[in-house]
Amino acid sequence: MQHRVDNKMKIQGINIHFEKYIKDPFHPTMVLVHGFLSSTFSFRKLIPLLTSHFNIIAIDLPPFGKTEKSTRFTYSYYNMAKVIIDLLQRLNIQKAYAVGHSMGGQILLYAANKQPDLFQKIVLLCSSGYRKRSHPTLIISSYLPYFSLIIRRRLKNKGVWKSLCDVVHDHSLINQEMIKGYVEPFYDNAIFRALTKMIRDLEGDLPSEELQKIQIPSLLIWGEEDRIVPIEIGKRLYQDLPNSDFISIRNTGHLVPEERPHHVSNFIFDFCLT
Repeated sequence: MQHRVDNKMKIQGINIHFEKYIKDPFHPTMVLVHGFLSSTFSFRKLIPLLTSHFNIIAIDLPPFGKTEKSTRFTYSYYNMAKVIIDLLQRLNIQKAYAVGHSMGGQILLYAANKQPDLFQKIVLLCSSGYRKRSHPTLIISSYLPYFSLIIRRRLKNKGVWKSLCDVVHDHSLINQEMIKGYVEPFYDNAIFRALTKMIRDLEGDLPSEELQKIQIPSLLIWGEEDRIVPIEIGKRLYQDLPNSDFISIRNTGHLVPEERPHHVSNFIFDFCLT
């Protein structure tokens, strides 16, 4: 059985939370990167399956999960990619497999573009792609007093149940454990101030010309009913990434690690271990 260790490491001036699951020190390392408004919690069903062949590092990206919610941090894709790179290097990991879900997939693409020799293979689960920077009007509005309260109110009004219904195709999977796990990080009001800064800092997704430079073998796994990042985005990424494979899963939405952990783990094993 795998042993979980919770860790904190100061990177770029803030405390980054990450979890380590070490079952066999001779296993290769796999890093897991979650998506927007999520945390390592989203991989809780996948991790026990992956530890049969990998040692796992699951990171809470700033400002999510148990990572510090600072307004000093620059919340750009580039900077978050650098957090992953710095963490792996400081843990003396010279080569890692990597899995990124949604926004985490885009951050992995940034990391792969910046430090390709650090990654053996990458797996993108419903990765975000081709999004532009926030509209200038929204960026300017984010400087208004109490803008963070507007973000808080909008998220509260939508509610966790409705948000999960948007990302999970089979609503019968939504239970109290899932609701509690996704809502818990938002009890800290500091996250709303950090999200306000993220609106200003976040640049656009990598353009096609940068994606086409990434030679790392990549596997794209998509839910065919994904309403957050439609499957057409996955097919476009597949065309732009020169060394990639594409798999879609029927009757599955955006949150594939929750909905299809066994399918996803088997696809990962077939791709990474051959």
